[in-house]
Amino acid sequence: MPTKDHGHICRPDIVGSLHRSGTWLLLRGLTREAGHWGDFPCQLQAALPEARILAIDLPGNGTLHRQASPSTIPAMVAACRAELATRGVAGPVHLVAMSLGAMVAVAWAAAHPDELSGSVLINGSLRGINPLHQRLQPASWLPLMSVPLKRTARDKEAAILRLTSHRAPPDVLDDWERLAGQHPVSTRNALRQLLAAARFKAPTSQPGVPMLVLCGGQDALVSPECSLAIARRWDLPVHLHRDAGHDLPLDDGAWVAARIKDWAAWLDSAPPQPPRAG
Repeated sequence: MPTKDHGHICRPDIVGSLHRSGTWLLLRGLTREAGHWGDFPCQLQAALPEARILAIDLPGNGTLHRQASPSTIPAMVAACRAELATRGVAGPVHLVAMSLGAMVAVAWAAAHPDELSGSVLINGSLRGINPLHQRLQPASWLPLMSVPLKRTARDKEAAILRLTSHRAPPDVLDDWERLAGQHPVSTRNALRQLLAAARFKAPTSQPGVPMLVLCGGQDALVSPECSLAIARRWDLPVHLHRDAGHDLPLDDGAWVAARIKDWAAWLDSAPPQPPRAG
């Protein structure tokens, strides 16, 4: 049976098919950390029992909150690659990445496609494909700007939860308050991450890595039209959850895990594809 280590790693002892095994690396979004995945790593482990599920933090977040956040997405890619090397994780790996993490996944796939077996992009957005008013919905601007002004960590996390979740379990706020106390993210690092997201532009051609797009129809932060447009531009499989918000793995982790399981099985059954030109 898979085991859980502080919600960060579930590691099995068996090996199987390429896309349903190997290492699946989880990347979160702006100011979020590995602990914010909650139960999802083990939900994904149950769906992919032959895989190793590993969640890491971007610099400035989680266990790395004392580090300076990179102000560019390529620098975040470099940090992730260095972290995997430090842990002795050999590629290629699969990525499951949401929001800011999805930008890191796209940049990684564009720069080092040989290091990735596939990427799942959850509620992502890309400058050059998506307009600003969809990448950050206008109704969210004021609530988002008010977060640093909240008096307590609980108030800040409650505001973030209202923006990112449409159907969170009742105990999530307690968990998030605890994480904020253990690993506080500085305002400076939050702004550097926001700058990185604003600077990053979609690659001129589709990365040569299999990709799956997932999005929440009730996302109050990033319009689901962003994910749908990325899928159309790059001819990618896409699934929309009509009732979930921005934090799709939180709102319905079992649904996300099932979509990933089906996609991995499809990749394992598909004939090999020739490398993309360019």
